[in-house]
Amino acid sequence: MALGRDMRGEWRLDPDFLTVNHGSFGATPLCVRAAQDAIREEMEAQPTRFMASLPGRLRATADRLGAFLGAEGKDIAFVDNATTGCNAVLRSIALSQGDEILVLGHVYNAVRNTVRFVTERAGARMAVAEIPFPGTTDDAVVAAVTEALTARTRMAVIDHIASGSALILPVARIAAVCHAAGVAVLVDGAHAPGQIDLDVPATGADWYTGNCHKWLCAPKGSAFLWTRPDRQAALHPVTISHGLDQGYLQEFDWTGTRDPSAVLSIPAALDFHERLGGAALRARNAALAAEGAALVAQRLNTEAVAPGGAMALVRIPWGGDALALRTLLLAAGTDTPVHAIEGANWLRLSAFAYNDLDDYARLADLVARILRENPS
Repeated sequence: MALGRDMRGEWRLDPDFLTVNHGSFGATPLCVRAAQDAIREEMEAQPTRFMASLPGRLRATADRLGAFLGAEGKDIAFVDNATTGCNAVLRSIALSQGDEILVLGHVYNAVRNTVRFVTERAGARMAVAEIPFPGTTDDAVVAAVTEALTARTRMAVIDHIASGSALILPVARIAAVCHAAGVAVLVDGAHAPGQIDLDVPATGADWYTGNCHKWLCAPKGSAFLWTRPDRQAALHPVTISHGLDQGYLQEFDWTGTRDPSAVLSIPAALDFHERLGGAALRARNAALAAEGAALVAQRLNTEAVAPGGAMALVRIPWGGDALALRTLLLAAGTDTPVHAIEGANWLRLSAFAYNDLDDYARLADLVARILRENPS
């Protein structure tokens, strides 16, 4: 398919708004929404019959998703989002006073708060491995994690792709270091599925959670939690229901009555992803993100960081509050987030199938105008 502005009709995107932030919430195409609507119609036509068929349908969806992730469907449970997946793992682990959970300095704030919550309740502590930015290298990240591990570290929570900085972390190397020290590894892969090539078991994680609503374009509320077989017995969903102590999938597949249509639409989203090119789409998006960031940086006479995925950063010469700048950008008609990292403000842009280079030229003009009109 021809990518760029010519295919925007596949979505119901506002044509007057500059959408260059696919990474935050994704965007569900019309064909996937139609598949979800059909599932909802079937559910409401006879709810009891539909719910009776749900376990088999969830397992078929897990098998299909597992083939995409290089994993077995029996190891995949479904959750609403990656934050829920992280909560399930973190709230299942038994901590003692003085234990530590290690996170990276670029950890997603919702996950940071979850770690803080579970450690404070147990008299444990959250430790942080700070990583250099910009100029980050895999060796520096692994060294920072290695140095931060102690005899009290029980678990490391590692971002696969950091939300704010878009860094793609060397999770397999980190997992190897942690396991050598007897430390379990939870990988927060919220941004990875559909953005980069992904083989979940090869990451070395004990648990891996990721979103399908972002780069795979599934409906909101569709995410997964992959668990290594030997870790499944001790894991429980955030909501305890009828399946308690009956097994990993029995607990996660039914946590009460809810609308499962988002999860059951994942196969339609995978079909759409492949129709757009699959691996070729992922490579195209990464190249466009780098080119777009370079264009914006050149226009603003600043620097760009392109870690290799479909998100890239541009340093913004703005000394004010990052949230205030993002509010100005939204008011001007674009959704690009701004993150404060290492004392500087960075614009995080995304590139997806409906974007082309003209979008980033327009973004550069908008940012330049806002900076002129609102000196910090």
